[in-house]
Amino acid sequence: MNKKLLLAQPRGFCAGVHRAIATVERALSLFEHPIYVRHEIVHNTHVVNNLRQKGARFIENLDEIPDGSTLIFSAHGVSKAIGQEAQKRGFRIFDATCPLVTKVHMEVSLMHQEGREIIVIGHSGHPEVEGTMGQSETGMYLVENVEDVNRLKVKNPEQLAYVTQTTLSVDDTTDIIAALKTRFPAIAEPQKADICYATTNRQEAVKQLADLATLIIVVGSPSSSNSNRLKEVAERKGVAAHMVDNASEIDPQWLKGHTAVGLTAGASAPEILIQEVIQKLQHHGFTTIEELDGITENLSFPMPRGLGRR
Repeated sequence: MNKKLLLAQPRGFCAGVHRAIATVERALSLFEHPIYVRHEIVHNTHVVNNLRQKGARFIENLDEIPDGSTLIFSAHGVSKAIGQEAQKRGFRIFDATCPLVTKVHMEVSLMHQEGREIIVIGHSGHPEVEGTMGQSETGMYLVENVEDVNRLKVKNPEQLAYVTQTTLSVDDTTDIIAALKTRFPAIAEPQKADICYATTNRQEAVKQLADLATLIIVVGSPSSSNSNRLKEVAERKGVAAHMVDNASEIDPQWLKGHTAVGLTAGASAPEILIQEVIQKLQHHGFTTIEELDGITENLSFPMPRGLGRR
């Protein structure tokens, strides 16, 4: 029986993740260890453990950092309060916030200058959402679903705007935005959609996979929002899907009865993990490998100021 492995295109690292990891590695090469990183630099167990072994320390509270240390903000961004506290403490700071998250923060600032209250579409507790909500001390509301929109109480429906977490499901967010516009017709929207190009591209690639495969495996850590969304997109298309942190988590029982398996990876999953999964699936008979046509991503972001070129 011919078993086929279909590879999504694009998959794996995006430009923001490349930049964030390179920021930590460059700082490790230039400055005294340890290098402190607020929150996991990206949501991937392999990446975080690898950088920890090289001398990075991942913390949540700035009180854990000795004075005079080097501090890096993760790709998810931080609130204004944390940024100001870090400056006051005199740390050597490098900001690895994804530029597409920074764009959302700038939108929040401009919307507030216009006197608007802001609705953030996102997942409660996610560090990116906490950073975005923390761009203002007042006038911020979080909604996670259409039901939250229906329950929302605001001060002035005529002076509202919305932004979104960059790693959400495109389809879910479309429904929430539609509900917001129905309930608050005057609501202002970002000039350009906040869900990032990498999230959108990977979700579209999974939809393409789902037309050809009967099982989809997503490489990504449980804490990765965009990886979880890829699994949901596959399941919404009616295809069985599993998310694995690495190849060892693949259960051979999943593969029984399938002759076409699709493989993708979240934006924070490194290529080495993808290759290990491919090798394991080859071991289980999926030896015909086909990479689907898809968008080729050529975007790159410059390193934070003070670290030189990538």
